[in-house]
Amino acid sequence: MAKKKDDFEKYLEKQLRDPEFREEYEKLEPLYNLIKMEIKLRNKRRLSQKELAERMGTSQSAIARFERGNINPTLEFAARLAKALNAELAVGLK
Repeated sequence: MAKKKDDFEKYLEKQLRDPEFREEYEKLEPLYNLIKMEIKLRNKRRLSQKELAERMGTSQSAIARFERGNINPTLEFAARLAKALNAELAVGLK
């Protein structure tokens, strides 16, 4: 059974028809994918933002800013994030 599109998905689909919007959206896609993966793993491991922050040696507010997309994480941040989540960081070029 096909999933029914919600209002946001319909709106996004319409916006993506605009080449300028699509270009900017695609630039941000890797960051948003990283954020989605982090939240999914953090929840799977039943960690709060504070607990994850403690494992990374950072503050809860830094995790919150990352999850909101308000920071552009460094590769070092991503590596600490992966280690704190017992995950593997894969970086590549295509």
